[in-house]
Amino acid sequence: MTGRHLSAGHYDYDDFQIDDWFETVYATITEELIDRFADLTGDRFAIHIDNDAARALGFERRVAHGLLILSLIDGLKNQTEIKIKAVASLGWEWRFTRPVLLGEIIRARFTVEAKRLTRDPSRGIVTFAVEVRDQNDEIVQQGTNNLMVLTKNYSLN
Repeated sequence: MTGRHLSAGHYDYDDFQIDDWFETVYATITEELIDRFADLTGDRFAIHIDNDAARALGFERRVAHGLLILSLIDGLKNQTEIKIKAVASLGWEWRFTRPVLLGEIIRARFTVEAKRLTRDPSRGIVTFAVEVRDQNDEIVQQGTNNLMVLTKNYSLN
């Protein structure tokens, strides 16, 4: 692993270097999470809400929604001790590489892949490469997230 393992603190655009990285805490995929996501989104596809339907399609048990995992990862990022002085997420490029099943445990690693200033000197864009891994350390989702971040030039005036 190259780059700095970031320690707890507040980070603006200028603080990040290419290959800097941090990891989130773990999250267990529970029935409650899957059911609440299905209720919230209306995505009640059978493999998400019924073990028998999931088994009939070749899975051991219910499969978490791919977007549930992505949503959890974004939340876990914001719960770390790495406090990014972010303005907004500008989007995700994302792939679901393996299913995440009920009861599995996930975490993510965020690595600074690129950065560039915007026309506004108070803001820059940091691109994070993201790998989501399960309890067996296998990648289940991966992609990038572009995040608009304040620079040291930011002023409330």
